[in-house]
Amino acid sequence: MARSNSELAELSLADLVDELRATKQEALNLRFRNATGQLDNNAEIRKVRRQIARINTYIRQREIAAAESGT
Repeated sequence: MARSNSELAELSLADLVDELRATKQEALNLRFRNATGQLDNNAEIRKVRRQIARINTYIRQREIAAAESGT
């Protein structure tokens, strides 16, 4: 399921984008399960939202590093 910060830091940009896509899909599934009353642990939604934010941070760091090295 969720990767640790050190695992995320080692991923390439393409892998991070794939991980983001999968995590967003997981968040969607959790929201549907919550809406239908099938979700037992509401904290899972919060964990997934934070994981999405973490992945977005790593993606942005890579973009900034690429822009700085290009100029």
